[in-house]
Amino acid sequence: MDALFELCGVAALKHHWTTLLASAFACSVIVQLSQLISASFFPETYPKLMGAKRLNWDVHVVSTVHAVTIVILATPLLWNETLLQDKIFGYDFHAGQVYAVACGIRHVKDFGIGFVFHGFCSFSVFICSFRPFLQYFGSVFLMFELSTPFLNIHWFMDKLGMTGSAYQLANGIVLLSVFFSARIVFGLYMSYQTYLSVMPVIAQVPWHLIIIYSAANVVLNSLNLFWFYKMIESLMKRFKPSKKTRSSSTPASEVSEKLKNKREQ
Repeated sequence: MDALFELCGVAALKHHWTTLLASAFACSVIVQLSQLISASFFPETYPKLMGAKRLNWDVHVVSTVHAVTIVILATPLLWNETLLQDKIFGYDFHAGQVYAVACGIRHVKDFGIGFVFHGFCSFSVFICSFRPFLQYFGSVFLMFELSTPFLNIHWFMDKLGMTGSAYQLANGIVLLSVFFSARIVFGLYMSYQTYLSVMPVIAQVPWHLIIIYSAANVVLNSLNLFWFYKMIESLMKRFKPSKKTRSSSTPASEVSEKLKNKREQ
């Protein structure tokens, strides 16, 4: 097994492959728990979901648990002395465990081609961290998951008949704020910092890693910008005043004028 990992260029994975498998198993367990708990807590909604719709609900539960867990685990790595001393080729056992969890959690929901690219790029980057390579910056980009719980809450509110409610509006504002701060501002800034850190040792980096990480960086940042635009568009549609509301707010003088013109006709 060790020789296989070395042959694949991910030698450090020999210390973490069991954690990766355990994480994948944990995903399946959480799906089963979601089926039990959701039916009890949401008896008017969950039992009515069938097939892929019910699985979609369960996977959103997995996604929420994963996001909270991975942020808690990854945050200490931002101040890890070993990785700070060598942000490019440094290795830390705890970091490897965190990235094994990140790779092991399975996302089976079908959200279109964008999420396929997102999943593929994320997995490629984190699996290559077991070379080891850029382990410090892996913790940085896991901070993107700060916005995921709020995104899932927004989704659950739609399913629970809370679309357009004050609660969803409040959550939407928080979602946009966290997404913009963590994924757009912080994400683009740290992408630039990664570039500055790698350039002095670029000659030591294999060409295939340069291609993988460069492509993943472009794809993930582009998707974040696109999704931020789509979230703003979605919120505007949900909370745009209806025609009925707009007509009811017509000034009294304008209404009187319309009635007067009608009588004269």
